[in-house]
Amino acid sequence: MTRQTPPRSSRPARKTNLDPNQGADAAKVPHPQTNPEKEALAWAHSARFLTTAAQLNQLPASELPEVAFVGRSNAGKSTAINTIAQQRQLAFASKTPGRTQHINLFNLGPKAAPNQIWADLPGYGYAAVERNAKLRWQEVMASYLELRRNLTGVVHMVDSRHGFTELDRQLLEFVSPRVRNGEVKLLVLLTKADKLNRKEAAESMRQAQEVLADIVTDESDVGLVLFSALKKVGVGDVAQALQEWAATDEFAQAEAAAQLAALPPEPEE
Repeated sequence: MTRQTPPRSSRPARKTNLDPNQGADAAKVPHPQTNPEKEALAWAHSARFLTTAAQLNQLPASELPEVAFVGRSNAGKSTAINTIAQQRQLAFASKTPGRTQHINLFNLGPKAAPNQIWADLPGYGYAAVERNAKLRWQEVMASYLELRRNLTGVVHMVDSRHGFTELDRQLLEFVSPRVRNGEVKLLVLLTKADKLNRKEAAESMRQAQEVLADIVTDESDVGLVLFSALKKVGVGDVAQALQEWAATDEFAQAEAAAQLAALPPEPEE
């Protein structure tokens, strides 16, 4: 399994490297008795539904780091989210791909003080979806990726058998300015890797590296992972990467207190 983000101890903050021979360490030095992958998977398992929104203005305001999951309707996005969270039905997969047209948010971390939000964005590019609906959701996703203030990272699912399609490249264009300046991190999952042999997997990685090279800068943080929900390939790597993007305990507790203080007072009896 190759994860293409260099160790934090050997690079400045947000430095990007697509060297396939390097892996990423956890943000905090683990205790000798701990297992970083198991801890990250346990953290990912804490994911629970927060809210759903049909429009951007319906999304709740938050200072917590938000991670958006994006991908074509048939790239295995919902399956990947459920696999990373080790839950069967966390992310909803419509029986008709492309029909789910809401942004679903999930909290992660302690219930009293969540430290990250996952945003499951609608799949795109499915042929059976009416053209106007496609254009509307293209605009919604473009606006979300360009403007969502607390967006910290994007997990982009790309079918490893087909690589970056034209629509995948368009989505990259939406977020690339924020990736290039280091404002938003990018992690690309080459999904359905179990369907490739070793040679095909290597070629899929090579082609993806060529595409991502166009948005790599000294400030960017870009990762690339071969991923298989069926064989559980890359799941631990992804969980660790996402946990690294979570808020600190102190920040999460302060945000929870601020959210509580912002609630309207309960009416007196």
